[in-house]
Amino acid sequence: MYDWANSVYNLVITTTFFPIYFAGITKAAYGESNVPLLGRTFKNTALYDYSLAFAYFIIALALPVLSSIADSRGNKKKFMQFFTYMGGLACMGLFWFKGSEPNVGWGVICFILAAVGYIGSLVFYNSYLPEIASPEDRDWISARGYSMGYAGSVLLQLAGFGLVLYFSAKGDDTSGPRYTFLLVGLWWIGFSQITFARLPDSKTPQQKSLGEVFRAGFVELNKVWNQVKKLKLLKWFLLAFFFYSMGVQTVMLAATLFGSQVLGLPADKLIITVVLIQLVAIPGAMLMSYLSGKSGNLQVLMGVVLFWILVCIAAYEVANLKEGSVDVEFHFYGLAIAVGLVMGGIQSLSRSTYSKLMPETKDTASFFSFYDVTEKIAIVIGIFSFGYIDEAFGMKNSVLALITFFVMGFLALLVARRHSRIA
Repeated sequence: MYDWANSVYNLVITTTFFPIYFAGITKAAYGESNVPLLGRTFKNTALYDYSLAFAYFIIALALPVLSSIADSRGNKKKFMQFFTYMGGLACMGLFWFKGSEPNVGWGVICFILAAVGYIGSLVFYNSYLPEIASPEDRDWISARGYSMGYAGSVLLQLAGFGLVLYFSAKGDDTSGPRYTFLLVGLWWIGFSQITFARLPDSKTPQQKSLGEVFRAGFVELNKVWNQVKKLKLLKWFLLAFFFYSMGVQTVMLAATLFGSQVLGLPADKLIITVVLIQLVAIPGAMLMSYLSGKSGNLQVLMGVVLFWILVCIAAYEVANLKEGSVDVEFHFYGLAIAVGLVMGGIQSLSRSTYSKLMPETKDTASFFSFYDVTEKIAIVIGIFSFGYIDEAFGMKNSVLALITFFVMGFLALLVARRHSRIA
């Protein structure tokens, strides 16, 4: 039920409504795409990217400490509640974001706090799985959570779509998204009460001071890093994962901004596109799993990364078509299907590959904390680079620049495959 509760944030806030709303409302407020904030002027889409990058930077720094808390303290339900309420209230706070100065600062702060609340709560949520399920039940319980999250988020997205259409018919283009942000917070906090009522209180043999917990998280990461350096195959895979994650996560987080700002597609068509991506992602992930069983994980990952490079080139060409006054709607739908096919697959295959390459250890939590920190730092660099290039050269060139990350990831995978053959 917590997947049902919190997945609305990921789909509604970061993927569909808020990116479109943020770009549109700031442009309407200032009459152009440049937004003044903190003593300088930002391009509105770049400011969105910088805000998201900053949120993930905070998360990357906090993850080792949060993971240590989840492992060593008996009050992790309270920490999970804290991050849930912070994220939900921040989403509700976006209802009062109307784009006028200094209201832009309010919107940015709420957006950052919502992202931190979402990821922070997940650290504690994921740590409960071994406590509430036996090993043979964990796969289906985890899969059921994913399915519940998908169903809940799509349901609220459709409700938000209805609100947008209702208010737009009255000539009001801002109330629909704002009421949707309010609903996201209420939904997230409200349905999470089912989870909080049923989750057991954690039982830990030892209570550590906050100072010990803080140090322990980074000590564990350092231990993992020292082991990774000695394992050439794992080291090169993680390097590849780091680089191609910069591209993958940035495409996923910036897709709607690209559709709205570069291609000029209306909100209703972008929402349909996101639902299309979600639907295609499930069979795409199953296809990647099937192919990896036939050809091997590294081989399939190399093929998927090459496919991502083609997606970036195609997106750049579609942007050029738009500049030539060609209707690009169906071209964008084609891109959405292509992204959906490899979006879920590359994430699930990366995690399973990492689990296979890990050394035999009881300290799996620390290894996956290292994996998560690697991914979050990649997101910070990827989305910040996207925003910086967008400001300097335009968003379509940001998309083209992502190819560099994928190429570096592909080359690292080549080296990893060579080491796998040697091993």
